[in-house]
Amino acid sequence: MNTCNFNGLTGRIVTPDDPYYHELRQVYNRAVQKFPLAIVYCRNHEDVSNAVLWSQKNHVCLRIRSGGHNYEGYSTGDHVLDIDLSEMNQLAIDEDAHLLHVQGGVTNKQLYEFVSSKGYPFPGGTCPSVGVGGYALGGGFGLSCRHFGLGCDNLLEIRMVDYEGRIVNANSQENADLFWACRGAGGGNFGVVVSMTFRLPQKVNKVTLIDIRYPHADQEKQSLFLLTWQDWLKDADQRVTLISRIYNDLFEGLGIIARGIFYGPPELALGIIAPLLELGGVKYSLKYVTFLEAVTIIGDFYPPFEKFKSASRFAVRDFSNCESLKIAGLIKERPQGSVYASISFYALGGKVAEVDVDETAFFYRNANFIVWLDTIFEDHRCKNAAWVTEKFNYLESVTNGSYVNFPYACLPCYLEQYYGTHVCRLKKVKEKYDPFNIFTFPQGIGEFYNMDFTAPRCCNLSW
Repeated sequence: MNTCNFNGLTGRIVTPDDPYYHELRQVYNRAVQKFPLAIVYCRNHEDVSNAVLWSQKNHVCLRIRSGGHNYEGYSTGDHVLDIDLSEMNQLAIDEDAHLLHVQGGVTNKQLYEFVSSKGYPFPGGTCPSVGVGGYALGGGFGLSCRHFGLGCDNLLEIRMVDYEGRIVNANSQENADLFWACRGAGGGNFGVVVSMTFRLPQKVNKVTLIDIRYPHADQEKQSLFLLTWQDWLKDADQRVTLISRIYNDLFEGLGIIARGIFYGPPELALGIIAPLLELGGVKYSLKYVTFLEAVTIIGDFYPPFEKFKSASRFAVRDFSNCESLKIAGLIKERPQGSVYASISFYALGGKVAEVDVDETAFFYRNANFIVWLDTIFEDHRCKNAAWVTEKFNYLESVTNGSYVNFPYACLPCYLEQYYGTHVCRLKKVKEKYDPFNIFTFPQGIGEFYNMDFTAPRCCNLSW
């Protein structure tokens, strides 16, 4: 029986005594197993304020959970208070001002269905159950980013509950330093973001959904595709954003896949992607569909949850022929227990690169694409983690920096890797808006975790 006194908490409180506790404590990555002291499902900012104050009064660390998709499980923890925002899921559009108002617990799926019902697209993420808050505050890659910019580039204002339980508004005029920090480094670091206002794009009728596949592609073909991809991306029309992937599937073996969205008709899309179709044995489709149909089809590829270990980097220069072949070779053998190993390439450039590097906290404006290494497994968790560590060593040597929304617990000097030269400025914002480091987690900006991590590289801080 749990004997902790939860007086002062409001909202729906779930403790270990609750029959649904073990279901509700889970996050998307089921390789992460944490046991919070309690989960409080907040329905409004008053519930959030009460949770923040309760945690300090009772000397309990807190975590902030929206969609629960932090890959290392940093939105939860053992013996912490989980502030869950998923019941704060209201949306509103001001069509005259072209504004979209989003509460802190809204998911990509909820947002897409809402804006699409009124004829609008939105530069959100690819996985439907990801929280829009965590997505945008960490930068926000999505399949519209080359056309509309990152999620954080379309963010105009936030409302945040601070360490004293007060509401703080931040935009380009009010608390501009906090607003700057929350566009690329805001997830869980400075307070609980309870609502956001985004710029609303112009209405669109239809988009082209692109699907390119090379089944049974060997290492050499995977390497050639990567070389073709990086050359193609340099001059690609900014209306197209793709994620390409080389993979090793338990049942299919080695292969290549690329998916994305083009804001235009299929006949134009075909000419734009033509260089990616020339390797031999390609299967591709171009579907002219509504925006909602496109993001729904892409979202259907994501399972409700999975066990995985992953790490990310930014490609800031071209890979040589030798480097490309070595990168493809990293996934030639899967670790024991793995059913799927892959390296994905998330296209940047376009509108992303048009924003000055110091305009937001997202540092890697000049990167060509994000590189994401992962293994999905059913068992042998530690062997899969060790495999990622081994393969990451080479990726790290040919890339620069890591994407904070694709975190890696074993990353050395992680603040500099995530935020580049913005670290000092971010520390000042942290000291101003959260001087007692109430909002903290492994790899957070707060001083308690701000150290040069020198433990063995096979470590896993979240597992």
